[in-house]
Amino acid sequence: MTRDLSYKIIIAILLIIIILLVAFIIFSICRKPALEIKKIPKPTKAIKAKIAVVIDDLGYNPNNLGIMEDIKYPMTFSVLPGLNYSETLAKELHSRGFEIILHLPMEPHEKFNMENNTILTSMDETRIKEIIDTDLAGVPYAKGVSNHMGSKATEDTRTMSIIFNELKNKHLYFLDSFVTAKSVGQELAGKINVKFAKRGVFLDNNLDAKYIRQQIYQLKIKARQKGEVIAIGHDRKITLEILKEVMPELAKEGYKFVFVSDLVR
Repeated sequence: MTRDLSYKIIIAILLIIIILLVAFIIFSICRKPALEIKKIPKPTKAIKAKIAVVIDDLGYNPNNLGIMEDIKYPMTFSVLPGLNYSETLAKELHSRGFEIILHLPMEPHEKFNMENNTILTSMDETRIKEIIDTDLAGVPYAKGVSNHMGSKATEDTRTMSIIFNELKNKHLYFLDSFVTAKSVGQELAGKINVKFAKRGVFLDNNLDAKYIRQQIYQLKIKARQKGEVIAIGHDRKITLEILKEVMPELAKEGYKFVFVSDLVR
């Protein structure tokens, strides 16, 4: 090997070494030290809104009790008084950790299909109190009262004042099913200082699965808008089966199911 060739090889090796050193220096300057790299924490799922689900009209039969028992989220069951299974269902559902309220029959504008001992606006105070006492005695563990029908009664200030004062004395809340936009419930509850809540969505006015699912979608929208909402469905197999299916999905999305008593003001 000649001297000139040896020099060329040495120079080439030196150039390669210099290039590698320069590249290493540039890389070291540009990259951030390992200690400065911070892991981005995984976001914790915040509660989007609180939802209270109420099932009305219990007491006629125990046919859907099995589906109710399979639902593992807080629910409030509204029991009609004086029916064959009113007391039994109230006790059974309470023993399983659900909330019970009295579904108090109240006078509607349309006088048909009224329950026995429906509270009428023509009744005096003594009779109204007697009905409330009798109905509560037949629905054990009731923490509140909601109106069954009642489009006329909930518009009547005298009748509602009697009911609210009685509930206040018994430390019970009132859930306005809100079957009429003319209800005096919310304003009067504030004056009498009785705990109160109002229905936000009816789930099953139409007994169609597609309709019920659409109402649940509306429930989610209202819940996100207001932070909390009360939904009312009925003791019907289709309603309960859909709730059993969708409630775990809503819980995964961040909605929290609560009792109505958690939302009264």
